[in-house]
Amino acid sequence: MFHQKNSRSGAKIQTSVFICRRDGLTIRGTAYRPEGKNLPIAIVCHGFMAWQDSVRHYAMLLAQMGYAAYCFDFCGGSVMKGKSDGRTTEMSVMTEVRDLEAVMGFVRAQPDVDAERILLMGCSQGGLVAALTAAKNVYPVEKLCLFYPALCIPDDARAGKMMMLRFDPQNIPETMYCGPMKLGRCYPQDVMEMDPFEAIRSYRGRVCIVHGTQDKIVDLSYSQRAVQAYLSTKPEGMTDEERVSLHVIEGGAHTFTRKHDSIAMAHLQKFAAQ
Repeated sequence: MFHQKNSRSGAKIQTSVFICRRDGLTIRGTAYRPEGKNLPIAIVCHGFMAWQDSVRHYAMLLAQMGYAAYCFDFCGGSVMKGKSDGRTTEMSVMTEVRDLEAVMGFVRAQPDVDAERILLMGCSQGGLVAALTAAKNVYPVEKLCLFYPALCIPDDARAGKMMMLRFDPQNIPETMYCGPMKLGRCYPQDVMEMDPFEAIRSYRGRVCIVHGTQDKIVDLSYSQRAVQAYLSTKPEGMTDEERVSLHVIEGGAHTFTRKHDSIAMAHLQKFAAQ
């Protein structure tokens, strides 16, 4: 099932739903594809408790730029509106890494795409997932764009304070609630021993990070530390600016307002075009 719409640039964007599978679960998403062959790929990941519609405008922007762009719902990663299979009590950062790998494998096998040119993008928890997945090097990732990436999640798990959720990290309950979302023990447990900065540094491509100064969920310092992690493994011949750029949005909170999002999208557009 698909339909076409004209982008602001006048290019026709074909929109279609897709499904792929991971460990017996069905992942559901949407493809936004311009006309053409050998298209670069963009995959956009939503954040904690969100769903694909929250990042659809990023996928559309990338499609207008000539990318075959995809977004999807993580298994068990959404509240109410997510369309993929999976229980929220069985979701964690690491299950979402496996979801993303499944989507990447599916997308790379599609016709008229360049399987070696992939841009991964993620917001908040989706940013951490994208960064971890890129660093595993299962599939080639040319560019990595992270909006307020939640690199704080392992520290929060160790502290027993994950947004609205409070628990004893030495005695994690089987299930617990973070606001409206029921989580399982695996959510904190899967990242309890993780050093995210060590985990992400093996990615060797280009990185763009966008973060607001008023983010109360993920402190800006996490993105600043990510810059140093990426610079520590800068490939020979690549400049610091080519390796990683951090764009700080004054007054930006966790999840950008329309005003701040327009600034962030300008950074995404410039990075994707390079």
